[in-house]
Amino acid sequence: MPFLIALKSAMLMGLCLQVCEWMRVQDDIELLSGDYAVHLDLIAKVRGMNSAEKFFEDLPDKLKVQTTCTALLHTYVQHKDTAKAESLMEKMSECGFLKYPLPYNHMLTLYISQGQLEKVPGLIKELKKNTSPDIVTYNLELAVFASQNNVEAAEKAFLELKKAKLDPDWITFSTLTNIYIKSSLQDKAKSTLREMEKRISRKGRTAYASLISLHTNLQSKDEVFRIWKEMKSLFRKVNDTEYSCIISSLLKLDEFGEAMNLYTEWEAGSVTKDTRVANLILAAYINRSEMENAVDFHNRMAEKGITPSCTTWNLLTRGYLKQKEMDKVVEFFKKTVTSVSKWDPDAKMVQEMFHVVEEQGDIQMAEQLLVTLRHAKYVNTEIYNALLRTYVNAGKMPMIVTERMKKDNVEMDEETRKLIGITSKMTVTEVPNGVA
Repeated sequence: MPFLIALKSAMLMGLCLQVCEWMRVQDDIELLSGDYAVHLDLIAKVRGMNSAEKFFEDLPDKLKVQTTCTALLHTYVQHKDTAKAESLMEKMSECGFLKYPLPYNHMLTLYISQGQLEKVPGLIKELKKNTSPDIVTYNLELAVFASQNNVEAAEKAFLELKKAKLDPDWITFSTLTNIYIKSSLQDKAKSTLREMEKRISRKGRTAYASLISLHTNLQSKDEVFRIWKEMKSLFRKVNDTEYSCIISSLLKLDEFGEAMNLYTEWEAGSVTKDTRVANLILAAYINRSEMENAVDFHNRMAEKGITPSCTTWNLLTRGYLKQKEMDKVVEFFKKTVTSVSKWDPDAKMVQEMFHVVEEQGDIQMAEQLLVTLRHAKYVNTEIYNALLRTYVNAGKMPMIVTERMKKDNVEMDEETRKLIGITSKMTVTEVPNGVA
C-alpha cells in the first residue's frame, strides 16, 4: 500500500478509535457488547495486539461474550498467533460461543495463511457439529482444494453448498474457475467464469481485476480488453492495483506495446508513483533481455520521481547477471541489500552470482560479493567454498581465510579444507580491501 494511502487509512482508524473512547465515557450512551468488539478491533489496528489483549482483560466478565471474544480471536488471526488463537477457541467452546461460523472462518483463514492445511478438515468437521457453514466457509474450503488442485473435492463442496441453499458469490466461481484452469478444463472454466461475471457489481470492485486475471490465464485477449473497458466506464479513476493487474495481464499475453501504453497513461495521472507498477515494465524489459531499454526505463523512473525499491535493484541485478556483467551485478546487488532493513536471502541468485565469478576466476568480484553478503548477515560454508573455488580457478592463494571464517562464525567442511589445501600451493595475493 502506498505510504500516503496507508497514512490516510491509519488516521481514519485513529479518529474512529477516539470516537469509541469518547463514547465509552459518556453517561447517556449505553454501549452494547458489539460496540466493545468494534473498539477492541480498532485498538488492535492502531495500537497493536498487546493493547487489544489488555483492553479485553480489563472488560467486566459480563462483556466477555461471543462478540468480544470473536474480535480478540480475529486479532490473533491477523497477527498469525496460532497458539493464542487455538487457546481462545478452546475457551470459547467451553463457554458455548461457537454456535455460528465466524470464529471457525477466522481459524480457517489462519491455517490457510500459515500453510497448515492438515488442520482444515478437522476444523470443518467440528464446525458442522456445532453450526452450519456459510458461504465464506465454503469459499475458504474451495481455496484449500484449489491449492491442492483437487477438482473432485471442489465440485463436491460446491454441490454441498447448493444443497444447503446457500447462494454462491463471485469468489466461489472465481476459485472454481482457477481450479478448472489449472486442471486444463477449459470449457468448465469458461462456464464458471460466465457465472462469476453475473454476480459482480460496482460494489464488488476487486472482482473486476480477478476477472481480468482469469481471462488472461485462459488466453482470452478480447475478454481482457472488454473487462478493462467496462471497468474504466464504471469507475472514475482506476487505482494502482488495477493498473498493475491489466499491465501484468497484457505482458503475459505478449502485448508489450499495449502494456506500455497503459503504463504511460498511469504514469501521467499517478499521484502515488507506486514503484510496483513501474517494476512490471522494468521486469518485462529484463525478461526480454533488453538491458539497454531496461536502463533507459530505469532512468525514466527516476525522472518521473518514482523511487526505486528493493525489487527494482534486484531486477537490475538479475538483468546484468544474465549478461554476466559482474561489476554491474555487484553494484546493484549492494543496492538491493542496503535498500531494506533486513534482506530476505535469495540463495539461488547468490549461487548464480558465484557460479559466474568462479567461471571467470574473478577474485575481486568474489571478495566484493562476500563483503556485501556479510553486511546482509548471510555468510555460510558454501559461500566461502565458492570464494575458494574462484581462487582456485584464478590460480591464486587467498589470505587469512581461516581467520575470516572464524570471525564470521562459519564452520569448515571437507570441501573447504580440500580447497584451502589446493590454494596453499598457489601464488599469494594481498588481503582485499574490506575483508577484515
